[in-house]
Amino acid sequence: MSNTHQEAIKQFLSLMGNVDEKLNDTFQNMHHGYPTETLARFLKARDWDVQKAYKMLIDCLQWRIQNEIDNILSKPIIPADLYRAVRDSQLVGLSGYSKEGLPVIAIGVGLSTYDKASVNYYVQSHIQMNEYRDRVILPAATQKYGKHISTCLKVLDMTGLKLSALNQIKLLTTISTIDDLNYPEKTETYYIVNAPYIFSACWKAVKPLLQERTKRKIQVLQGCGRDELLKVMDYSSLPHFCRKEGSGSSWNRSNGTIDNCFSLDHSYHQQLYNYIRHQANLIESGRPIKQGSVHVEFPEPDPEDTKIAKTIESEFQRLADQNGICNSLNGLKVNGD
Repeated sequence: MSNTHQEAIKQFLSLMGNVDEKLNDTFQNMHHGYPTETLARFLKARDWDVQKAYKMLIDCLQWRIQNEIDNILSKPIIPADLYRAVRDSQLVGLSGYSKEGLPVIAIGVGLSTYDKASVNYYVQSHIQMNEYRDRVILPAATQKYGKHISTCLKVLDMTGLKLSALNQIKLLTTISTIDDLNYPEKTETYYIVNAPYIFSACWKAVKPLLQERTKRKIQVLQGCGRDELLKVMDYSSLPHFCRKEGSGSSWNRSNGTIDNCFSLDHSYHQQLYNYIRHQANLIESGRPIKQGSVHVEFPEPDPEDTKIAKTIESEFQRLADQNGICNSLNGLKVNGD
């Protein structure tokens, strides 16, 4: 780390020494014993501008307090059938670890429909997976590999991406904004696989709008990306949609376990759901667990994110016009509660 960067961290630490007790408590819960590394993430996200990074972190800590994020892992989505419906329509899972020990998060972008529950449940579930990653998965990886691991790899499956994905653009922008503002610099590399023409067209339009830092993290791989991904992870950690014998919706069984890491029956989701229920039982101590979604305040999207969303919308519209199905896209919007 350069002297300039070390000096920025020193200044940032000094500013954090003056925050009130509430903010400091949630900061402790957030950094998990690695305050310097956490400050470095916020500095990276603001191009090492100390004042901007400080404002970003204070805003994040206030968001955590206002929305009780420190307690979100004790608020299960119940009944289990509702949670299964969320899992079946918000395709995210942990498929394994890279050779360097980084968790491999698989995301089914093209086949996620987000239509089985209200927006609040999907946002709640997304934040819970973020918090479980930061509080449980990353500390366990750090311990196992004997070095501090604070980031993950994401493999984005574009199988099934259609023009109707425009329906989800508002929700996806919300989730993306929550990540950008409150969980910055947690992804080392994004691997895009199984990309159809519609993705390629959008990528061409969106790429120039991205910051260089973001662009460097994105790799669009050929086909299912299997050979490239095997350079950074073992076969057992490959998401199911990157294996030759499987497709985006495959349900291969090996050693009696389901390989599809999107499924609620996969070990990762079982552990996550059981962890949340256990935390809820500790707090409620015998009282019935409350039903209903957690209402998290949605942050205002960054102007750059808004511009990217608009570009994707207009690119989808252009493709729709080419296909002569423009009318079916008019008035599409995300349904709330």
